Amino acid sequence: MFKEFKNLHTHVVTLLDTNLPSYLSYHDTKHTLYVLDKAIYIANKEGITKNDLCLLKIAALFHDIGYIKAYDNHEEESIKIAKKELQNFSISNDDIEVICNMIRATKIPQHPKTKLDMILADADLEYLSTNNFKVFGDLLFEELKHLNPKLTRQEWNATQISFLKNHQYHTTYCKRYKEHRKQKNLDYLIASHL
Repeated sequence: MFKEFKNLHTHVVTLLDTNLPSYLSYHDTKHTLYVLDKAIYIANKEGITKNDLCLLKIAALFHDIGYIKAYDNHEEESIKIAKKELQNFSISNDDIEVICNMIRATKIPQHPKTKLDMILADADLEYLSTNNFKVFGDLLFEELKHLNPKLTRQEWNATQISFLKNHQYHTTYCKRYKEHRKQKNLDYLIASHL
């Protein structure tokens, strides 16, 4: 399985690049690669095994591939695609189930059950605690505006404020090092929304 990751990575990136709708300004291939990178980083901070890291990396690659088929409930579409594609990469059914559970854990509101679920869920929303929060937020606003042209900047900011107030990181690392940075972004949003 470890030897095949490079081929799987290339395969999934190609699927994303050629099949994702062009209006996806946030949930694009770059987002998937960003989440993969953050999942690896958080996993190293959380001290998981090499085998678990491999499963996590696979789940990160597939976590948003469902956008190829549907916007709503894309996680279940991602799971269907992952199950189908992973049959070609000699990954056991048990491991596929672990991967699918991680993908499911990214669904909002997040309810991760295992440490791996928690890592992927946190990696998916890690941007909430970064200096690029506004940039990523603008990309997501642009994407949502495509689906709902009547969405205003004011409504979007109110949505973000509510989301940040209710969001919680799950891993020990993110709780310790990301929560206060996320709070700064929330404070910025509230100040600019007044």
